[in-house]
Amino acid sequence: MLERISGSLLDPAALYASNIELFHSPALRGLNMVMGFTGFADAGHVVKQITAELLDTLDSEVVAVFDADQLIDYRSRRPHVTFVEDHLQDYQPPSLALYRLVDGLGSPFLFLAGFEPDLQWERFARAVVGIVEQLDVNLVTWIHAIPMPVPHTRPVGVTVHGNRPDLVEGISVWKPTVEVPAAVGHVLELRLIEAGRNVAGYVIHVPHYLAEAEYPTAAVAGLEYLGAATSLMLPADRLREAGREVGRQIAEQIEASGEVQQVVSRLEPGTTKRPKALFGGRCWPMKMMSFQTPTRWAPRLRPTWPVRIRDFKYYLSHVRA
Repeated sequence: MLERISGSLLDPAALYASNIELFHSPALRGLNMVMGFTGFADAGHVVKQITAELLDTLDSEVVAVFDADQLIDYRSRRPHVTFVEDHLQDYQPPSLALYRLVDGLGSPFLFLAGFEPDLQWERFARAVVGIVEQLDVNLVTWIHAIPMPVPHTRPVGVTVHGNRPDLVEGISVWKPTVEVPAAVGHVLELRLIEAGRNVAGYVIHVPHYLAEAEYPTAAVAGLEYLGAATSLMLPADRLREAGREVGRQIAEQIEASGEVQQVVSRLEPGTTKRPKALFGGRCWPMKMMSFQTPTRWAPRLRPTWPVRIRDFKYYLSHVRA
């Protein structure tokens, strides 16, 4: 009879190192948890922007750090290092950690953020479920973003899923039955629900032609949905300012091109159709446009942000009239 040895490589708890004193503090019990992972699908760099804003703005403490060497395929997602004339510096290893943050009103919450694991999804899920159970987490919310056949001129849409009817019902603008490529967040949601925990996931809809650019407006929407679900005051002012500047740049380029104006005007009626119908029953297309991405905050945005006509045309060719 095989028996798992505690502390062996098969033990999910061996995937992370924790701040022992903080991890066992009664103050960490019963909090809400927010999750966001970068990697496979982060249209508009929504999760990346939300993560940066929360960690840059709010008081934080590291609760636990996951071992990247066990979870990452470095050849498929290579870290960056800086070469300076004759030496190397600033190696940027991948990071996945659990933080304790404090919102704008002084309310603490947990934030699990960083790279999406390439390997050992089920073991990672067992580790996260174990942490959620040990800390008696009240509600787990998570955020991700996908490219969708919607114009930037409409309010940012969302699809909500989970086992909390009060957080799910009446919010989604798209409620399909469709097979999609799985993300680690999906596995975590399934395993947490199986363990009897409360979960709500938010899928932010990003205009397909903006999916590879940093789209702050979508990140603001994500923060607002997460804040409403968890009763937290999450910072969004800097992203909101950046979103206004990006919107102004897009509007200027559209105004300068009659052809692009026609394309956008033709997209507007399509928002009344179900996205599944727009793509002929297939799941959303994962091909994203290439754009010159602006830097993060409005004061440092590049003076131009070319949204190319051919990219609008490509997008339009995937939308059925």
